[in-house]
Amino acid sequence: MLEKTYDSSAVEPKIAARWAEADAFAAGAGAKAGADSYAIVIPPPNVTGSLHMGHALNNTLQDIMVRYQRMRGRDVLWQPGMDHAGIATQMVVERQLAEKQIHRRDIGRDAFVEKIWEWKDQSGGMIFNQLKRLGASCDWSRERFTMDEGLSKAVLEVFVTLYKQGLIYKDKRLVNWDPKLLTAISDLEVEQVEVKGNLWHFRYPLADGVTYEHPYALDEDGNKCAWKPSAGEPAGHETRGYLIVATTRPETMLGDTGIAVNPEDPRYQSLIGKHAVLPLVGRRIPIVADEYPDIEAGTGAVKMTPAHDFNDFEVGKRHDLKAITILTTDARIALRDNDDFLEGLSVEGKLIEVIEELDGMDRFAARDEIVAKMDEVGLLDHIEPHTHMVPHGDRGGVPIEPFLTDQWYVNAAEMAKPAIASVREGRTNFVPKNWEKTYFEWMENIQPWCISRQLWWGHQIPAWYGPDGQVFVEKDEETALEAAIQHYIAHEGPWKAWVEDKLENFKPGEILTRDEDVLDTWFSSALWPFSTLGWPDKTPELKRYYQTDVLVTGFDIIFFWVARMMMMGLHFMDEEPFHTVYVHALVRDKNGAKMSKSKGNVIDPLELIDEYGADALRFTLAIMAAQGRDVKLDPSRIAGYRNFGTKLWNATRFADMNGAVLDPAFNPASAKLTINRWILTELTRTAAEVREAIEGYKFNEASAALYRFVWNQLCDWYLELLKPVFNGADEAAKAEARACAAHVLAQSVKLLHPFMPFMTEELWAHLAGKNAGLACHAEWPEPSFADEAAAEEINWLVDLVSGLRSVRAEMNVPPSSKAPLVVVGNNAQTAERLVRHDPAIKQLARVTDIRLESEAPRGSAQIVVGEATACLPLGDLIDLGAEKARLQKAADKVSGDIGKIESKLGNEKFVANAKPEIVEAEREKLVDLQGQKDKLIQAIERLEQAS
Repeated sequence: MLEKTYDSSAVEPKIAARWAEADAFAAGAGAKAGADSYAIVIPPPNVTGSLHMGHALNNTLQDIMVRYQRMRGRDVLWQPGMDHAGIATQMVVERQLAEKQIHRRDIGRDAFVEKIWEWKDQSGGMIFNQLKRLGASCDWSRERFTMDEGLSKAVLEVFVTLYKQGLIYKDKRLVNWDPKLLTAISDLEVEQVEVKGNLWHFRYPLADGVTYEHPYALDEDGNKCAWKPSAGEPAGHETRGYLIVATTRPETMLGDTGIAVNPEDPRYQSLIGKHAVLPLVGRRIPIVADEYPDIEAGTGAVKMTPAHDFNDFEVGKRHDLKAITILTTDARIALRDNDDFLEGLSVEGKLIEVIEELDGMDRFAARDEIVAKMDEVGLLDHIEPHTHMVPHGDRGGVPIEPFLTDQWYVNAAEMAKPAIASVREGRTNFVPKNWEKTYFEWMENIQPWCISRQLWWGHQIPAWYGPDGQVFVEKDEETALEAAIQHYIAHEGPWKAWVEDKLENFKPGEILTRDEDVLDTWFSSALWPFSTLGWPDKTPELKRYYQTDVLVTGFDIIFFWVARMMMMGLHFMDEEPFHTVYVHALVRDKNGAKMSKSKGNVIDPLELIDEYGADALRFTLAIMAAQGRDVKLDPSRIAGYRNFGTKLWNATRFADMNGAVLDPAFNPASAKLTINRWILTELTRTAAEVREAIEGYKFNEASAALYRFVWNQLCDWYLELLKPVFNGADEAAKAEARACAAHVLAQSVKLLHPFMPFMTEELWAHLAGKNAGLACHAEWPEPSFADEAAAEEINWLVDLVSGLRSVRAEMNVPPSSKAPLVVVGNNAQTAERLVRHDPAIKQLARVTDIRLESEAPRGSAQIVVGEATACLPLGDLIDLGAEKARLQKAADKVSGDIGKIESKLGNEKFVANAKPEIVEAEREKLVDLQGQKDKLIQAIERLEQAS
């Protein structure tokens, strides 16, 4: 006999140990002979990471598919692994050293990397144990790490190959630079932070005494104000010998090399080709025509700092504007020894003073100083408060700088072409399909991919430099040295003799110097679908499991991971890494707000598992995972789905107590009882729904079908309707009912297993016996029994009783009160059913007797079931007048609440200014209230009919 109550905290560790002992999730475990393969690679979590709700959703959905395919007999591999997380991991270990007052440069690169490996062995990878608590059925024996020997070998192979093919190169371009961590970072590592700052308007004098007529408008008080070309004719013109530019970063003006205006802007057409003089510096800078400036935004004249702004960099390339870097790597002003800054300037007088005062100053201190100096010389036009988004490094926590620096790049535009064609031609499909648009927009406008990072933890770039800066890219230093020797000895030049001399007294490292940078973490993870299977070696696993089947991921890394895996897979394997990309939505809090530590609304999945169990959390995430819709997670919902598990547990105990035992010889086709033939038909329908929904990535529909069948049809109706059979004298009927109940419970447990693996594994062992093997290897149910007549009859009974119960609840009829059931307009079939199911109707609907009449009695509530009308006389059960007054009061209150929300949503200011999640919550509340109102009105109408 099962325990009286299900205790997830006791059962889940026991089941996990059973799976581990049986090596239940090894690649191919439980597969049928000759079965097709099915493979998923886990999006590798960071080695520093811990389980969050995004992981919980992502891995639950993967596990549902993996367990489903395993039970279908496929040769399944769910490949686990972790990412070395360059910046995050280096920061963890640097903080540990800082506590001992040690800097990484004090101990050197090799010792520092050794410290990281020590940390990884001791503390890294905690998330794998957390995923096991969630029930993730990966082949844990095949765990990979992006820095392990095999994957490092793959990284070397790819880098060297792409370099020799001309697809990897070094270039000087703008990157996101973190002045605290002193490294380039990817867009994914940049977060936008709202900052209350200023927009400073500066006057830049025109060179060579040039002036122009600037149009102006008049405000309501007759004062001059800014005129926009869209405002019609200006009020007048004033002569100006300067341009006004606006900036949120005054410190960058020191690197200005131009001013851009829109060629269609009538204000500045006469100035195109002229020059302005850069204040405080004296540099002549050209005024160029470019479509980048927005005629209606700001002043329409935009200062160009190509070395410190991504848009300016592109404009600068179009107009051959010089890029002058005026910041150091740690974001301090660099002027004194800056040849690019000083070129062409006469360094004397006021400029010397500016250089002396600003050189070496922090960027924000320099900002204040520059504004003060501009004010001092009369070139600060005005300051405007300005709230805007400022990019910050998500790890360093400080504003990042667009920074011009030498980095390694992949020619992503070239590599993207086959990846674009693959999705366009349907070889890889996105689910939901609308994400293809996002993919195409990014891929078709893709920029060079910066793959170098100024870190010590990661795959060090396999590039060595000769004494003249010549680069040699090879898999190891020995091969690079051979290439260098051939290069220098074969070419007559100043370095030939130097190299020959060094070779005579050779010492490692004297001829070549290795590049200190490491590769972007996304570079190694881009190889994940094939590097984890052993590539570049031709392993059996690579042959068997590549191409993988589906990738499950969040939309935020379509660019950073999905697209790059597509590019690398097609380039090195000549085949897409997966045929489907399932993009799931975000998990938000119950109000629809994005979870963040600053908001204090982060929900810890491990705490939810502790409180409700992993199965309840998994089922909640699955049933809420509708395609294209964010999951709004309310812990109370998890409690509800824990009750769902309890319902199944109790149903199994009930069947136990009534002698239901799984009989391998039971044949559904031989069932005679209508109630059994009904539940077997509904089981077939549910199994088909669940199969189609899982294969269509509609996890919410699969979960809902299971919930509806298990809770409503199996537990609420079938077992309830079996009670008279179990308590009756017909032994043959009892035997059939026991065998059928056990069969349906066992099939239900298997259908539920991918969603709620721990409880179902325990129930399967109880129902099928320990010799039956594990539920995770049990055969997926494919029932084919169908008796539409039996299904129609019992569903008619369910509709009748449910309708009568709803009427009683709506009318506030006391549970103890009973009344006769009067049926009007019935046909012969309904009359037969009423007789056949008379005991069940009386017991379940709480009616005294059932009568067939030609007219509905006065004072009765009526429901239509099929062709007949079922009438429940209410006059003797409740005070009709008082009940109508109660319902009307409730309806009036709901109407008032609806009016308040409609007024709020009709207020344009509220909709525009309130947070999106608040507006959405109000809309959902309105829908809920409207549903409540409809039900109340329906109940009032019933009462009016009964009066």
